[in-house]
Amino acid sequence: MSTVLETPRKQTLYEWLTTDTPTSRRQARFCAWYRSWQAFRSNPMAMFGLTILFVLVLVAALAPLLAPHSPFTQDLAARLTPPGEGGYILGSDSLGRDILSRLIYGSRITLYIVSLVALMAPIVGLFVGTAAGYLGGWVDVTLMRITDIFLAFPKLILALAFVSALGAGIENAVLAIVLTAWPPYARIARAETLTIRNADFIHAIKLQGAGSLQIITRHIWPLCISSLVIRVTLDMAGIILTAAGLGFLGLGAQPPSPEWGAMISAGRKFILDHWWVATMPGLAIFIVSLAFNLLGDGLRDVLDPKKSSK
Repeated sequence: MSTVLETPRKQTLYEWLTTDTPTSRRQARFCAWYRSWQAFRSNPMAMFGLTILFVLVLVAALAPLLAPHSPFTQDLAARLTPPGEGGYILGSDSLGRDILSRLIYGSRITLYIVSLVALMAPIVGLFVGTAAGYLGGWVDVTLMRITDIFLAFPKLILALAFVSALGAGIENAVLAIVLTAWPPYARIARAETLTIRNADFIHAIKLQGAGSLQIITRHIWPLCISSLVIRVTLDMAGIILTAAGLGFLGLGAQPPSPEWGAMISAGRKFILDHWWVATMPGLAIFIVSLAFNLLGDGLRDVLDPKKSSK
């Protein structure tokens, strides 16, 4: 009696991502990412925040196509037009400029500030924190005392001092925010490093002849990334508010740039009779800040290695 040889069934992508027995390091990494995405997707509030931020990025990228008017063109005959009248969906400001168009273009400035701060501040904090935690001794004492000095001042007050010294402008505002935002990341990186530096695998790497720089960059930094990503996402709301505060005081993006904080500052004189001039950019700041907070909470649930699984 003849036997029929069955052809092995080709594994689907879903089966490849959800297998409990990965056959390579690459597959194991993708499986871990997919499980993290599934855990994140199960959080509706985190997905809501991610959706808002995705829409924000899309709006910023397509600003010339989405804006119904130029954000800079003035029409004094249509100044302070209420929402929904005269072709102004969200109304116009004191110079007759369309508020919706200025909000759309202002999203570019917001993303520009957030992106630069999110790239620069954690890197500075990671350098300082891991060096202090791993090297210890006088290096740790010196770096942490400098960190304590920065933490002793309120962020907005310290940012105001730096901007006053550097001069008004969006680039100087970003630099000032970075200089005030790195200390918490340094503290987190130092705490993570202190729990790692005496681990058995670190001692094994030392016995193989690895130097301090190699150990910090190749073995300690990757273990600190998840904690820093969570903190960065949760800090984005504060960064947006600090940038808006600098713009409100005239120290951030300069006129006629459609920066949301500067728009609130320009509309505060009309808040009682023409509420929409200051309210619309205020709502934009509130919505984006809320989205970052929701996204940060979701990432914390997924990425926090100390969080017990449910």
